[in-house]
Amino acid sequence: MAEWKTAKRFWTSADVREVEGGYTVELDGRPLKTPAKTAVVVPTLALAEAIAKEWDAQGDEVDPMSMPVTRCANSALDKVAQQHGEVADMLAEYGGTDLLCYRAEGPQALVDHQAEVWDPILDWAAEALGARLVPVSGVMFQSQDADALEALRKQVHALDNFELAAFHDLVALSGSLVLGFAALHDLKSIEDLWSLSRVDESWQEQQWGVDEEAQEQALIKETAFKNAYLFYCLRKL
Repeated sequence: MAEWKTAKRFWTSADVREVEGGYTVELDGRPLKTPAKTAVVVPTLALAEAIAKEWDAQGDEVDPMSMPVTRCANSALDKVAQQHGEVADMLAEYGGTDLLCYRAEGPQALVDHQAEVWDPILDWAAEALGARLVPVSGVMFQSQDADALEALRKQVHALDNFELAAFHDLVALSGSLVLGFAALHDLKSIEDLWSLSRVDESWQEQQWGVDEEAQEQALIKETAFKNAYLFYCLRKL
């Protein structure tokens, strides 16, 4: 996303207006634009209202980090819309190295736990997504079935710009294409899906204790993961 610099608040109210192609947000009657000067037009009223709410909530200075819906919309308009195919291909590549497929070689308790919680998700993907991915032991790369990867690739490419912007964060933050799709299909709560992406880290914490710095970074990622899911849900309303 183009750099978004902090600025002083210059508007009194943020209002939603229906326009050709969807909905926009106006700041004191002036249409909102992205950092790249693209007109902010989003496909659903719920999405526009969430963006307006973020702008209304700003204080004397604009804090982009407090505006996750606006930032994701900017990404959809400034980045994904310009290179949808490239973004989709990049995300589809996660299928070949999906987190859920790379299993520990030991200890046996961790091996068993990974199988217990991850195998049902892979089984779901085989049925719902038409893609059977096979778990492997260790960290060495092993190829997955080409037909399964192609089935996943087609479904990634079928997402529109706004869906793909949200999907990007769901996949990149979890390290799993399958968990990203599980979020889109509401297979489990977003909290449970995030926990599934943290099986190894949680195991380490149980064995060695919590690293406060790592925990802080994980919380930031979890918040971003949940915000991406929120954006996707607003796109579908």
